[in-house]
Amino acid sequence: MHIQIAARILGILLMMFSLTMLPPAFVSWLFEDGVSIIFIDTFAVTLGAGLVLWLLFRRNMQEMRTKDGFLITFMFYMALGSFGAIPLVQPSGIALSWPDALFESFSGLTTTGATVITGIDELPESIQFYRQQLQWLGGMGIIVLAVAILPMLGIGGMQLYRAETPGPVKDSKLTPRIKQTALALWSIYCGLTVLCALAYWLAGMTWFDAICHSFSTVAIGGFSTHDASIGYFDSAAIEAVAIFFMVLAGLNFGLHFFSFKERSVLHYFKDDEVRFYLSILFAASLIVAFILATTGTYQTSDAIRYAVFEVVSIFTTTGFATADFTVWPSMAPYLIFFGAFAGACAGSTGGGMKVMRVMLICKQGLREIDRLIHPNAIFPIKLNRRPVPSNIIEAVWGFFSIYVIVFLFMHLMLVATGMDFITAFSAVGATINNLGPGLGDVAYHYGDIEVSAKLILCFAMMLGRLEIFTLLVLFSPMFWRK
Repeated sequence: MHIQIAARILGILLMMFSLTMLPPAFVSWLFEDGVSIIFIDTFAVTLGAGLVLWLLFRRNMQEMRTKDGFLITFMFYMALGSFGAIPLVQPSGIALSWPDALFESFSGLTTTGATVITGIDELPESIQFYRQQLQWLGGMGIIVLAVAILPMLGIGGMQLYRAETPGPVKDSKLTPRIKQTALALWSIYCGLTVLCALAYWLAGMTWFDAICHSFSTVAIGGFSTHDASIGYFDSAAIEAVAIFFMVLAGLNFGLHFFSFKERSVLHYFKDDEVRFYLSILFAASLIVAFILATTGTYQTSDAIRYAVFEVVSIFTTTGFATADFTVWPSMAPYLIFFGAFAGACAGSTGGGMKVMRVMLICKQGLREIDRLIHPNAIFPIKLNRRPVPSNIIEAVWGFFSIYVIVFLFMHLMLVATGMDFITAFSAVGATINNLGPGLGDVAYHYGDIEVSAKLILCFAMMLGRLEIFTLLVLFSPMFWRK
């Protein structure tokens, strides 16, 4: 374990992160909202802290190992969440308490979308932009951006990429070199963001709202510049744009890369995970629309409109809203909320356990049924017509087991803070799946819960964003042995 290497690289990454304070400062100057100083101050503090770390450990040039990648990832997310909270606590801004500011900052960077802020419409434009930018940076993972630049500084980045990239299979690369892989991912990410912003603008948003919402849509984050979220616009066209790009952002970015490279969309429809993902969205939309229409909650056309939007938004763990689904009748709220546990596809910006894992668990379950009928037969689990190695299946079940144990443990911790069962259950589910909105007392915001509960949920957000093992490995004694 090379603590000095981790500190040196953390210094470089913090200096890079400090530059992200300049766009909100520019927005503040552009709109003359009077709070640009909070971003200038944060820029100086973050740059200074990064510079000090780099100067102290700049002579430690050993090669970085996989263990170092896990440690740096954890340290960087902790540092980002902490330094990212500085603009939100300053008295000249919105003066949040430190627990609230940390919650908001971690929620943005992990693309969770849970908020403690009310009156978002009245916030200065630069702070509205800053919240959206946090999600955009966290969407693909700012560390993936960093590994495209760090090789130029003589630092290998593959260890960081393995620790940061979501999904059950982390060793596959789109290109032979990690720098090219990161650049390819970010090129696609930026391209989708531009297209999404343009589509929102054409659908009726202002340029400012279009850019801000494109950040959180492509990042599958869910922050909005309005308390009413997408429902503020009451526009079927804007909702259609949001649905399209939420579905697109929930797909594996590797498929985006190959489809763009070969100028063909066939890669999407040949992929088992994509078909399973789209089937889930379609089936859930039909069920929820049927419930809303037959119970008289909405007219048939409105039932379809609201059902499709909420299903796509929650299932992909985006968290946008056009209606309060928590008050819908029958099982609709629970069906929608439980959809976030599956989440989006592996290799996407979405949260949840990932559709890939859920699909493999289902295939394994069906195989066990077949084995009961034919005990001596061999039934390989296949993905895209290829057998899945047994170690992948074992890893998926291992992830699922740890996920359930951690979920139950954190649920009990929240109940211990005084939360009721439903609120605690949904709060953990909404944060560990990087969803945002929950049920009960956290259906609208998290501002009224206990400080201890907010800090627990910050940890849950990081667990979800780093897919549990990346974080829990640091608590293993074996990790710290030489």
